[in-house]
Amino acid sequence: MSTENEGTAVPPAPSAPPVPVDAPAAPAPQAQAGPYGQDAPGQHPQGQGASGDAGHPGVSSSAPDPSWPPPPPPASPYGGGGSGAGPGGWGSSYQQPAPKSGRGRGGLVAAVLVAALCAGGLGGGLGYVLAKNNDESTGSTTVSASASGGDVKRDPGTTAGVAAKALPSTVTIEAESTSGEGGTGTGFVFDKQGHIVTNNHVVADAVDGGKLTATFPDGKKYDAEVIGNAQGYDVAVIKLKDAPSDLKPLTLGDSDKVAVGDATIAIGAPFGLSDTVTTGIISAKNRPVASSDGSGSQASYMSALQTDASINPGNSGGPLLDAQGNVIGINSAIQSTGNGGFGTGQSGSIGLGFAIPINQAKYVAQELIKNGKPVYAKIGASVSLDDGSDGAQITDQGAGGAAPVEPGGPAAKAGLKPGDVITKLDDRVIDSGPTLIGEIWTHQPGDKVTITYERGGKQHTVEVTLGSRVGDN
Repeated sequence: MSTENEGTAVPPAPSAPPVPVDAPAAPAPQAQAGPYGQDAPGQHPQGQGASGDAGHPGVSSSAPDPSWPPPPPPASPYGGGGSGAGPGGWGSSYQQPAPKSGRGRGGLVAAVLVAALCAGGLGGGLGYVLAKNNDESTGSTTVSASASGGDVKRDPGTTAGVAAKALPSTVTIEAESTSGEGGTGTGFVFDKQGHIVTNNHVVADAVDGGKLTATFPDGKKYDAEVIGNAQGYDVAVIKLKDAPSDLKPLTLGDSDKVAVGDATIAIGAPFGLSDTVTTGIISAKNRPVASSDGSGSQASYMSALQTDASINPGNSGGPLLDAQGNVIGINSAIQSTGNGGFGTGQSGSIGLGFAIPINQAKYVAQELIKNGKPVYAKIGASVSLDDGSDGAQITDQGAGGAAPVEPGGPAAKAGLKPGDVITKLDDRVIDSGPTLIGEIWTHQPGDKVTITYERGGKQHTVEVTLGSRVGDN
């Protein structure tokens, strides 16, 4: 991912409001067979839009129109723009697919969202207004407020109380590659030994010999190193060098018990603004989301928690908290209109943010700390990444000419064959290959799952014991 340091200068205020500019639409997604299915992150589908920092959709600029009011803004397609990547990467304009037949499933099938990762460049350009007191004015009628209003009490269960407790255990992460490219993101204290959990795409630039630092809200800054990273899960663990002895890990919640409508609190560094707190609710669960950093690396898939808490570039890797201050997810991606804000071409929040459930992230982090490599659950079959197949279809050919169903693997033992269309995993409706991958990766190797599939127009159900694969390659 190219998380370039934005460093955009603050634009002067225009003499008249600017005319809205339409962002160019990205090409429609194209189907591509998944060479790996659930066995590896592999290559993501082509034509899904640019990604990276949820950043630069390529909006052209124009001089302000002296006429007022401006014409109404054109309708924007559903989708987000990316950083430094042209058409064909992840996160660009996404067209809502036509309703599917449902095949007797009551219209519960949902399309996989193509989301832009929300790691941002440092110091993104921001529009602002300065207010100045006029000390030379006379005849002021300003009345001084009384200072006797009493002490302000902020209970632990309030947003202010949760933020006051959680902020000291969050960090702003700056990652820089050996070539000087880099960006900013967020992380949180995982244990007293100095391990910090964040997104893989936040620290990707520093994995191979780059520079990595973590800064706490009190201004204390520490060098850090990558302990392990998982591209498919989009989770990474870094460790502080010379970590302080008074670290307070955030309490981890139970993401399986989260309900739609629960209050959420997000902490991060949107557009480089460290230690920012936003609030919202859980607006959906088990949302299938596919994302990539646009650098040609492997795609990540998640069955995400969806929130309307404001999440922007730079929030990536930060904690999503419940009302009690427990971590229920890791903020990872956003869906955006593609029109940049704050005087830049970088996309921002439209109230569709996605977080990796903490139950999954905890397992991944523990494996990375223990082994330095991720461990993925798998069924041992390659599936199509086309979301128009009304299920996850096992392909006729595997990656590099390999067998589409791994001999002796979990799928083979369960009797699955090329051409079978998987439509459910336990009680989760499966509408595509990416959805199946995301659901399988919420489990651990050795878990038993029930798979419903169609073959020759008939429906079958079989129990599968998930296998394992170590590493991203």
